[in-house]
Amino acid sequence: MKLNPILPEAFLASALVLASLFVPSPLQGRERKVHIIATGDVHSSWFSDPYVEGSPTRSSLMAVKHYADSLRSAAGEDNVILLDAGDCLQGDNAAYYYNYVDTVSTHLFPRLCAYMAYDALVVGNHDIETGHAVYDRVNSQLLSYGIPWLGGNALRTDNSQPYFPYYTIVRKAGLKVAVLGFTNPNMRSWLSEAQFSGMDFVSLLPFVQDCVNEVLSSESPDIVIVAVHSGTGDGKGRELESQGLDLLESLEGVDVLLSAHDHRPYLASKGNCHLANAGARAGNVAHLELSVEKKGRSVRLKDVQSEIVSLDRNNIDSTMYKAFRPEYEAVKAFTLKKVGELEMDMRTSDAYRGMSDYINLIHTVQLSSSAADISFAAPLTFDGRIKAGELVFNDMFTIYPYENQMFVVRMKGSEIKSYLEYSYDTWIQTPGDHILKMVPSPDPRTGTDRYSFVGRSYNFDSAAGLVYTVDVTKPAGERVRITSLADGRPFRAEEYYKVAMTSYRANGGGALMERGAGIADVEKEGRVVGRYPEIRNLIYDFISSHASVDRQLIGRKELIGQWRFVPEDLADRLMEADMQLLLGK
Repeated sequence: MKLNPILPEAFLASALVLASLFVPSPLQGRERKVHIIATGDVHSSWFSDPYVEGSPTRSSLMAVKHYADSLRSAAGEDNVILLDAGDCLQGDNAAYYYNYVDTVSTHLFPRLCAYMAYDALVVGNHDIETGHAVYDRVNSQLLSYGIPWLGGNALRTDNSQPYFPYYTIVRKAGLKVAVLGFTNPNMRSWLSEAQFSGMDFVSLLPFVQDCVNEVLSSESPDIVIVAVHSGTGDGKGRELESQGLDLLESLEGVDVLLSAHDHRPYLASKGNCHLANAGARAGNVAHLELSVEKKGRSVRLKDVQSEIVSLDRNNIDSTMYKAFRPEYEAVKAFTLKKVGELEMDMRTSDAYRGMSDYINLIHTVQLSSSAADISFAAPLTFDGRIKAGELVFNDMFTIYPYENQMFVVRMKGSEIKSYLEYSYDTWIQTPGDHILKMVPSPDPRTGTDRYSFVGRSYNFDSAAGLVYTVDVTKPAGERVRITSLADGRPFRAEEYYKVAMTSYRANGGGALMERGAGIADVEKEGRVVGRYPEIRNLIYDFISSHASVDRQLIGRKELIGQWRFVPEDLADRLMEADMQLLLGK
């Protein structure tokens, strides 16, 4: 398959100038070293300073810049390649501000990338989540700085060509380096089709190999790097979401494979190919040192040393800090804007125990903002705390960190029951030593240092609008007993209900719809009966309209119903012990 790389004209011109300047050096025939620094899932951790006074310094691109420049100084600027494996534009106040509030000035992210001298970036699913208006604007501005944003498996529906470039050529250490980039092929499980209109996404296997073969044939590069916004996975070829190890097992002609998406620092190798996943939020970088011998047109990769480098968040680039101080102050001023008052503390991890103020708030907002009968919601922040008192916009990111829209989906009673059975089975187990499904191992994604969940807590959906119990002594599939709707109406297995949920969940995220409810595609089946704005904005509107939020406002049983784990004495005792192990509290 012949693919058009669609390199921007400005970038082509820059590449041609570099090519014309390159001449054989006295180093030919001798060993050369190329250093690759990779970030991924930075999620707009751009500033080291917190937005709220008294909070600790944060991991940020400013620490990455300090590390990159230190390596450039030690190894030579011409010997260092800086790459990112995707999810840049979502997850922090700064991205939200420049995505949706200040849409007039040049977006901050392309300016940061240019300042840091990134050589190439990859598009992530959360970048696409921002919508065409945002990522098309960012793509154009990145190209104006000569920085390609790669996503070769996002194919146009009109001509089957890549919507984003699929490769670029970087010349470092007298070597011709091909960098190919691809995004998460499982986009439909994350997002509404409106957010990627005009595109479709294909599996990385065998597509990446086809693209590598094309670049090897047309460019004859000395080194080949493939960067994918796809999780590391297990290498068994079963997860479209996470194909990193699948690629490592199968790719030929590739020297370095960079993975991301699952926030899981990881290193592996097979033969001459080396895989690295840097983790998330600029807390680490992946660093690979390639020793290459080139004689004429003959290139031999002699050795690769790889490591995950944990960055000191306080060790930042002071010049970058000063250069972008006005932008930080603008974001800070916006995010400290008062929203309302909170009458009680809320902790997101309380949702693991049962009904909680935090989840009650989300359920109340979803039901109050729609004509839905039932609401599904999960804790999206693993262990965040919102203190009683004045709420500012910054708190909205703890309550709801993602740009998910709200969908209302038509579901049968039996499907709702099966959905909840599946959800609770990802979350709890029939008691033995534990009631929560967890293992004795740390999880760098959440910061737990002793125990961690087997599943991801953002998939632990509970329901509102119903009265039900979850019997922890029963086996999977027999735990949930629904007695009625919240208003007392009977709940019937054959009756259809309108259910509010995130766009992520409606489109298959977490597999609860498909594996739980048995609904493969809500769009094709005509199940979507309502689309609403982003849930964070709905929460903001709800709080600001009520001025003060208390338990009475968000705990109305006639609206949200009630649920609990039973038998309560057993469930409460085991839950308390597990929460101590999981969170140390």
